[in-house]
Amino acid sequence: MTQQLFDSYQLNDTLTLNNKIVMAPLTRCMADDDLVPTAAMAAYYGRRAQAGLIISEAVVIRPDAQGYPNTPGLFTPQQIQGWRKVTDAVHAGGGKIFAQLWHTGRVAHPHFYQDVTGYDAVMAPSAVAVEGSVPRMRELTYQTPTPVSHEQIAQLVADYSQAAANAIDAGFDGVEIHGANGYLIDQFLHHDSNRREDEYGVTPVNMARFPLAVVDAICERIGADRTALRVSPGAYFNMSGDSRDREVFDYLLPELELRNLAYLHIGIFDDAMEFDYLDGSASSYVRKHYANTLMGVGSYSAETGAAAIANNQFDLLAIGRPFIANPDYVERIEQGLPVVSYSEEMLTSLV
Repeated sequence: MTQQLFDSYQLNDTLTLNNKIVMAPLTRCMADDDLVPTAAMAAYYGRRAQAGLIISEAVVIRPDAQGYPNTPGLFTPQQIQGWRKVTDAVHAGGGKIFAQLWHTGRVAHPHFYQDVTGYDAVMAPSAVAVEGSVPRMRELTYQTPTPVSHEQIAQLVADYSQAAANAIDAGFDGVEIHGANGYLIDQFLHHDSNRREDEYGVTPVNMARFPLAVVDAICERIGADRTALRVSPGAYFNMSGDSRDREVFDYLLPELELRNLAYLHIGIFDDAMEFDYLDGSASSYVRKHYANTLMGVGSYSAETGAAAIANNQFDLLAIGRPFIANPDYVERIEQGLPVVSYSEEMLTSLV
């Protein structure tokens, strides 16, 4: 039943994947204090090179993008050099790897960057705070962000573009823009977090303006064939849903289809979740509005994921936590071997 997962997949004119199993981005918080990837990280990714594609853990594009401890960056020469060791390890194993570019927006915390930048503001579309505290550092509570100015938006677009160029310099095969899961780009796409009344708010065209500007800048910089995007049309993480959000994604998805991206990746923890304003699951909604390469994720097994691909729900299957517990996940599935179960303890170790 899972055999079709091992067919090669022509991602575009320049990239062919060895199989349809993708290692999903998994935040591990294992970079050093300068946000430089470590030798242990290179070994970690290298051991998983059998995946058709690896999507790196989310990578902060500039200092004030950070919202979690020891998350790697891609804005200094040392960080680029550190990532080069990772990409070399993956390529030596015959794999391909995209960098997931990240700004956490209102989920950032000044604790991580105020000594470097000299300021303690948190940026977001609007001055609407998210409840809660920083994972692994629960003493740090989220603060009310400062709405980004037009000048800051222009700089963010430039910084995303530069991070994409840095990723190519670091040996990545492409980039996935993190536009999902309640982080900065996603914050522009949902009414809960975007309450602007200028050309970046109110209407679907306006709310999609910044995300599309980032996509276009990166496509121009490194090529659409090496540019992908992750989206969460159903708000569920660091975000409250609003029925008006559907109109935003009704506009956004056809616009993205026109750009011929490497792929579109659905950001969801469990694709069995249903959203009233999407008339069902996130993946079924996106598939109806987007005809190009679509990557599904969200608590699928190899068997259920293969069935979903056979049913044309999506084209590629991203697997998350099982890849932490099973560096040889692809081999195990191909040979019909049992998969080691994931446990929370796995989060504390790099294997």
